[in-house]
Amino acid sequence: MTGQDRPDAGRVLLDGELGEGGGHVLRSALSLSLITGRPFQFSGLRAHRDPPGLRPHHLAYVRGAEALSGGTSEGASVGSTELRFTPGPVRAGDYLLEAGASGSTPRLFQCLVYPLALAGGGRLTLRGATHLRAGPSFHALVGAWQSVARAYGLPVQLSLTHAGFLPEGAGEFTAEVGAPAEPPVRVDLPARGVLREVRVMSFVGGLPFAVAERQSRAAVAALRERGILAEADNRPLAVTRSQGSATFVLAQFEHTVAGFTSLGERGLDAEGVGREAAEALTRFMETGGALDEHLAEQLLLPAALLASGRLGAVTPGTTRFTAARITDALTVQAEVLRRFLPVQLQVEPGGSVEIRPA
Repeated sequence: MTGQDRPDAGRVLLDGELGEGGGHVLRSALSLSLITGRPFQFSGLRAHRDPPGLRPHHLAYVRGAEALSGGTSEGASVGSTELRFTPGPVRAGDYLLEAGASGSTPRLFQCLVYPLALAGGGRLTLRGATHLRAGPSFHALVGAWQSVARAYGLPVQLSLTHAGFLPEGAGEFTAEVGAPAEPPVRVDLPARGVLREVRVMSFVGGLPFAVAERQSRAAVAALRERGILAEADNRPLAVTRSQGSATFVLAQFEHTVAGFTSLGERGLDAEGVGREAAEALTRFMETGGALDEHLAEQLLLPAALLASGRLGAVTPGTTRFTAARITDALTVQAEVLRRFLPVQLQVEPGGSVEIRPA
């Protein structure tokens, strides 16, 4: 259920002191506004950043939300520090959206996928950067985020047309989004369980294939030094105007998954790219968390949808998990969710998180 289904709920007020008023809060607010039908006003947007105010890639989130719902916005321009957004009812269907050369298509996807699913589903074709350090990569969506979606009864199929690396971007992927299936009664992830399998996936787009081989060898060797055996899979990626490389390490545990991406960049050789992704996994395994810090933050929104009854009438509709680390992004996301949905979110400094109906 999306659109104007809570006529008694007023405009949500947000300000720049919440998570430094950045894109993270904006994306969450837009997604939740589409889901609940509640308009919001965001003051002090990136007021303390340099440069302050909205950047072009932030506007892509606003334009995407407008496209899905016929919503309207005030202040949606580069440099603006105040935005008012009023959603309309989200429409199921197919959408082609541009994130911009430096815009993250995975982040745009995560902003829009839940409202579209609750409206009945459709297809999102997104153009821009698919692999960038600020946010999840396309392969992190496939390897880790998709398992979260399935756990909450949200069927999504992802396919990469072209990879897009900075600064040119020019990537594209498609998401086939289905309507929610039967939701779980609860999701309980207190521990990750035993490690079952580790895969190292090394990618190159527009670069010699030997770069992918060097990345994966370094990653496998770094994991072996910690007593972790891994299989490597090297693949070329189709690109148009951009070129780049990436290593993605996916760990399958008894109860959860964890994925870690490293990207090639100036000053980091192929071996460094591989080691960086491998070392991220080993650091995670030194913690007691069931979920890595990024997947933990991403799980909050579907968990809040379950707790608020948006995925269906279930009891108790509670999610419990432990995170490797409680980040600022997770605590900010929890606060934004509290302002839009009737849920209780309890976040303990030690890593325990619970989301339940209010």
